[in-house]
Amino acid sequence: MSETANARDQLLHLVFGGELEALDKVRFRDLDQLDIVGVYPNYAEAYKAWKEKAQMTVDNAQMRYFIVHLHRLLDPEDGQ
Repeated sequence: MSETANARDQLLHLVFGGELEALDKVRFRDLDQLDIVGVYPNYAEAYKAWKEKAQMTVDNAQMRYFIVHLHRLLDPEDGQ
């Protein structure tokens, strides 16, 4: 299998989060304290990890977790 086909089969997603400076913008209070949850092979797995972390920090309104579609950054022409 070619490297490009393998990359498409692995629609990689990054889950990370941290405490925001303010609720109206995405600017982190302390970049050294970012929580890199992990890289996942598909959106469904990333969503499960995101949801778990988001629920664990529900009492902190400033804490936010995000899912980054790494596969779109790695192959922007593919558009998936």
